[in-house]
Amino acid sequence: MRIHKKKPTAMRFLYFFLAAFALMATLAHAASLRVQVVDQAGAPVQDAIVYAVPVSGKPPATKPLPAVIDQIKRRFVPMVSAVQTGASVTFPNKDNIEHDVYSFSPAKRFELKLFAKDQARSVLFDRPGVIAIGCNIHDNMVAYIYVTDTLWTGRTDANGQVSFGDVPAQAVELSVWHPNLAAPANVVTKQISLGAANRVETVPVKFRPAALRNTGGY
Repeated sequence: MRIHKKKPTAMRFLYFFLAAFALMATLAHAASLRVQVVDQAGAPVQDAIVYAVPVSGKPPATKPLPAVIDQIKRRFVPMVSAVQTGASVTFPNKDNIEHDVYSFSPAKRFELKLFAKDQARSVLFDRPGVIAIGCNIHDNMVAYIYVTDTLWTGRTDANGQVSFGDVPAQAVELSVWHPNLAAPANVVTKQISLGAANRVETVPVKFRPAALRNTGGY
């Protein structure tokens, strides 16, 4: 028996055309966003986590990038990191002593038992939230990992800036987190509307007094 294949109908052509048009429209209506974070004195804030989330709709699904937090001279480097949900973070030991890395944070509880120089351990961060990290051997070692569900997540540089590309040209919720911000949950949030052009947004933040600053405990 001969099987005849159906020829594409006009409606099917129209469907594919509309889908392609919608995709091109989405890409065309995107903006570049540069965020500048400054403190009470107007000085740039380094190592603040900045992330953007569309007010309507969800960020596109992407493969999370892995990250590395070194242990150097009894310090975690960098002290603050930002990753997407589902990312793996590796902890190489560059010291001549052993470290025992752990976290009691609700978003991710783990312990990497004693490992020596040139050894490394990895952890998968599968839930969004703030994870405070310490070392069971050296109490002065503290680091933070901020896990989000959006690809528009980054850490400010020495100039207090972070940039994102291909952000939807629409209303987005922009959030800034730092362990020492004087704000609920250490987060400052504002809503902005993006056009198709590039935009620079300045976010002023306030820090808690030094005596009240966070030393861990998430």
